Amino acid sequence: MPPTDASTDAGTAPITSLSSDTGPDADSQDTLDLRLPDELVALFAEEAEAARGAELAAEHGGGKGTAKPGPVTPTVTPTGDDLLDGVGCWGPIAGPVGPFHLVPVRIDRDLTLISRWMNDPAVAAFWELAGPETVAEDHLRAQLDGDGRSVPCLGVLDGTPMSYWEIYRADLDPLARHYPARLHDTGIHLLIGPVANRGRGLGSALLRAVSDLVLDRRPSCSRVVAEPDLRNTPSVAAFLSAGFRFSAEVDLPDKRAALMVRDRALRDVL
Repeated sequence: MPPTDASTDAGTAPITSLSSDTGPDADSQDTLDLRLPDELVALFAEEAEAARGAELAAEHGGGKGTAKPGPVTPTVTPTGDDLLDGVGCWGPIAGPVGPFHLVPVRIDRDLTLISRWMNDPAVAAFWELAGPETVAEDHLRAQLDGDGRSVPCLGVLDGTPMSYWEIYRADLDPLARHYPARLHDTGIHLLIGPVANRGRGLGSALLRAVSDLVLDRRPSCSRVVAEPDLRNTPSVAAFLSAGFRFSAEVDLPDKRAALMVRDRALRDVL
C-alpha cells in the first residue's frame, strides 16, 4: 500500500494521493482485483528496469545541509510500453509556475535529498518515513525493484528539484480493494520539499499540471485519483483547486480519506 499524506501548497499542510471513486451507488462492475501472469510481470519488470537505468545528464548533488540542489535535466529515451506508459519519457511541461519535469528517482543521486524532505516534521507526520536514509531507501527500492506499477519521481521546477511524486497504477494497487477501481486508474502521491515552496498555491498548480500530463500521456486512463486525509482540509482544498472533485469518504487501513477524482471528461470544466 502506498504511504500516507505529504506536503503541498495549502499552508504547511501536508497532502497526498492514491485511489478513488466509491460509494454505495458506485457501479460494482468497475471493481477489479487484477493479478498479472508471472511472465507478463517479468516482462514489465525488465522494461521498467531498462527505463530506470537510462542516465540523466545533470546531477543535483544532495549532500546534507541547506545547499540549494542544482538543476536536473532528464535524458531518458523511450523503451516501449510499460504499466505506466513510460513516465520517464513524458518530458517537460509548461505551466503558469514555469517548466516542470517528472524525473524518475535514482537512489545514488536522489536519496539524501528525499530523506531530508521525509524528515521534515510536516511531511513525516503523514508519510512516516523519517529516520536514517535507509528508511527512505527501503521505500524507494520497493518501487524501483517492483514491476513498474509505481514510479517514484522528483518534481523538477525550472531546473530545481523541489517535490517528490509517486505515479502509480491505482487499479493494480491493494487500495483498489477499497473503491470500485476502473482499468488504468492512475494515482498520485505528492510532497512539496522546501518549506519556502509551500503555502502559495504551488501545490495546486502542479497537481493540475501533472494530472493533465497523466491524461495526455496515458490515453487509456479515464481518471486520476487521490486520497488526502479527510481531516486535512487544506489538502482537500488544494485538490479541488486543481480540478479534482470530492467523490466519497472511505476508511483505509491507516486513515479515513477523502477520495478525490480528476475525470478526463470533466478536465476542461473543473
